[in-house]
Parts: sequence; C-alpha cells; structure tokens
Amino acid sequence: MTEPLVVRREIQIAAPPATVFAFLTDPENIVSWMGTEADMEAHPGGLYLLKGVGARASTARGAFREVVPIHRLAYSFGWEGREEVPPGSSLVEIDLVDRDGGTFLRMTHSGLPNETECASHAKGWAHYLGRLAIAAAGQDPGIDRGL
Repeated sequence: MTEPLVVRREIQIAAPPATVFAFLTDPENIVSWMGTEADMEAHPGGLYLLKGVGARASTARGAFREVVPIHRLAYSFGWEGREEVPPGSSLVEIDLVDRDGGTFLRMTHSGLPNETECASHAKGWAHYLGRLAIAAAGQDPGIDRGL
C-alpha cells in the first residue's frame, strides 16, 4: 500500500497566533503575502476564494470545513479550470501553536492526485509560507510575482 500524496510544511513565525490567524483569514491581510484578490468566509461551509498572480494566475476555490479561531483552519482547495486539481478536490489543514514567543505553523495539504501536483504545491507552499512569516511579523514581503 502506498502512502497518500501529502505536502507537509512547518514554520516558526515571529507573531502571536491571533495575528497569524488574521493573515490566513482576513482578505486584506491575505493579499499582502499571497494573491491579488481574496474572498474569505471563515466559518464552516464558508467560501475560500483566492485569485493568484503572474502569467499563469489561476483562481483557487474551496470551502472552509473547520475554523477554530487562532488555533486551526481546514478548507477544501483546488483550481478553477484545472482538471488535475479542480476546486474543492484537496484539503488544506493549518494548525497554529503558541510557541517560543511566536507561532509554530503546521500545514498539511492532502488529496493531491499525483507526484507532479504534489511537487508543484510543495514549491508553492514553501514560497507562500515564507512570505506569510514576513508579513505576519510586520515586515513587507515585497511584490509577489508568483512562482
């Protein structure tokens, strides 16, 4: 039996969990580190919509499944117009832990269909979680030109 394709990332962020949570759920905060436009309804069943950047910009769409303020988010995820990972076809889970004067973020992205998509999303998450850490710490991550 093969292990499912999963992207896992962990990062320490120099900001309290409430701040990091706001950068993951508030549209104005989100576009400071990822995307050009966001529409978030951070409650179970609520919309997750994020328009990307760059020449190959796509729109990510899904729905929140679990929202535990300042501690946990889970939402379905996928890309409009992409058969490999269509809207809502995968699951992103983010846990925030108050640790060492900041926030330890643990992200798991499951339900990806193949190794190519897993590698592509791993690269994307590495890029964007780095930008999140900068923005949530009160610094400017610069203009996002995508990957």
